[in-house]
Amino acid sequence: ALARALVCDPDVLLLDEPTNHLDVTTIEWLENFLKDFKGSIIFISHDRAFIKSMATRIVDLDRGQLSSFPGDYDNYLLEKEEMLRVEDMQNAEFDKKLAQEEVWIRQGIKARRTRNEGRVRALKKLREERRDRREVQGKVNLNIDDASRSGKIVFEAENVSFAYDGKQIVDNFSFNIMRGDRIALIGPNGCGKSTVLKLLLGQLEAQSGRLHCGTKLEVAYFDQYREILDPEKTVIDNLADGKQEVMVGGRQRHALSYLQDFLFAPKRARTPVKALSGGEKNRLLLARILLKPNNLLILDEPTNDLDIETLELLEEMLANYQGTLLLVSHDREFVDNTV
Repeated sequence: ALARALVCDPDVLLLDEPTNHLDVTTIEWLENFLKDFKGSIIFISHDRAFIKSMATRIVDLDRGQLSSFPGDYDNYLLEKEEMLRVEDMQNAEFDKKLAQEEVWIRQGIKARRTRNEGRVRALKKLREERRDRREVQGKVNLNIDDASRSGKIVFEAENVSFAYDGKQIVDNFSFNIMRGDRIALIGPNGCGKSTVLKLLLGQLEAQSGRLHCGTKLEVAYFDQYREILDPEKTVIDNLADGKQEVMVGGRQRHALSYLQDFLFAPKRARTPVKALSGGEKNRLLLARILLKPNNLLILDEPTNDLDIETLELLEEMLANYQGTLLLVSHDREFVDNTV
């Protein structure tokens, strides 16, 4: 699809998430190509490094309103923060005035006088404005429950080899992963990054050499293909398997309440997974793997389809993570901020 769009030599290029599922080398090639493009480019992206490299104007869609911010992404962040601060102040003043008018209307007899009918109409308008106000969407509440410490050596490999479908993925490779390491596995699409993770997880067996797992490992695994999610089951059944409560941080919590931390309203929580967007599926997968205390977190392309705000919250959570982190990602800024 990307090649078809580029080969036509258009005057205007419309790109919807062009970097999704591209490897770093291809993203950098695309950036260089687009910088030489003579026409106009309008693109949607959650890839912050791509936005910083390409955009000269940011158009923000928030609660049905489009706002244009000239300049680069960093300038947009500053101006958007100020816009939200002013909005909060204006909303607080509005709510204060509405509360005062509600007190007045409850006095009753004064409001029924003819000369106060205009004030009553104004109050009705205030109520309508408050009802129609769209609040800023809540944030995902990401918390990770650390398990007890693992052994000092997490993985130890000696002369490991593995081939798949006639293609050599790992050849006579030796390495150690120690407790507390934060490692990003990067490379072109199809080179076998997910296969390496599956070797470490024991889902695949090395064809030669020795691979040893450390002691006291409690593993949480984010699978980019979301294979543990049943598309026919609802969100809540995928999380709690028919139960109403889940164990979070050693305490019982209602499953619907926990899902609201990941922006699933009760109605949405009863939706089949096959009807979810890619971002919603990733939030559900995060909700599921973070239920279990862990000291080894393995994330395979966790940022695909996530919005920028959730990405930044995930980065913040990982910055405070005390265990061992292994991740595969083509998101350059995410890698820079987490390993």
